[in-house]
Amino acid sequence: MNLDQLVKKVAEQPTKTVALASAADQEVIEAVHKAIDKQLASFILYGDQNEIEQMLDDHGLFQSTFIKVVQARSDQEASRAAVMAVRNGEADVLMKGMVSTSVILKEVLNKEYGLRKGKVLSHIAAFDVQGYERLIFVTDSGMNIAPDLTQKVEIVKNAVYIAKSIGVTLPKVVPLAAVEVVNPAMQATLDASALTQMNNRGQIADCIIDGPLALDNAISVEAAEHKGIKSEVAGKADILLVPSIEVGNALYKSLVYFANAKVGGVIAGAKAPIVLTSRADSAQSKVYSIALAVSSAK
Repeated sequence: MNLDQLVKKVAEQPTKTVALASAADQEVIEAVHKAIDKQLASFILYGDQNEIEQMLDDHGLFQSTFIKVVQARSDQEASRAAVMAVRNGEADVLMKGMVSTSVILKEVLNKEYGLRKGKVLSHIAAFDVQGYERLIFVTDSGMNIAPDLTQKVEIVKNAVYIAKSIGVTLPKVVPLAAVEVVNPAMQATLDASALTQMNNRGQIADCIIDGPLALDNAISVEAAEHKGIKSEVAGKADILLVPSIEVGNALYKSLVYFANAKVGGVIAGAKAPIVLTSRADSAQSKVYSIALAVSSAK
């Protein structure tokens, strides 16, 4: 499956609702417009009602039955209302508009009414790379700075859940490192070995983990064969687990800017998927992110 096929698949499913915090932004409204055109979801838009309605009118969406606008006087109020809508079952997905990530995450993590469920929130990006017949998932490039082994276990579980939600039956996971052997001086290799053993013993289920592997041997069968690596996963990875946010950020942006890859991303580990795109993301990437989130929403 590629991202365009995912969009078509989601369009055929029962319509779910996205609660969008601080929606008064032209790029955000453009993404909403595209998502509605693709029949991906309905939306509750929180923010300055007059501004939002003017932007909707500019896009020919003022009378859309797929949109509800709710007045919010501040980004914090909009974020809280959107989080509450998801918590109360009025919406299935939370989405960040023109609001600071720290503001919306503060509401997500609120102990009284927030959406915290798992031990770790993590970002999963699904890449549609030319030349690959499958999506490549990269995690975590946007949330966890230097995850320890315990956090990596949760990050893997979050990524496996997202991959399975779009039809990857038994995701193949590679904890990335610079080498294929365990080196006590390289923490990434120690963690990769531990994750592999935990998977072998059933402590991490619903996937196959093998590592440490370098990137080439994770995604290229030829490279793995050339090095004599025999593995169910080598060269066939669905999920790439990066050792740090710097590696994840560089890999993410390399795929986008060097490989012209299409991408959609979602935050998992909460009670509902969270679309947390940046202003630099295109409207089309936001659409792919919405599709990924809606597909994984319960």
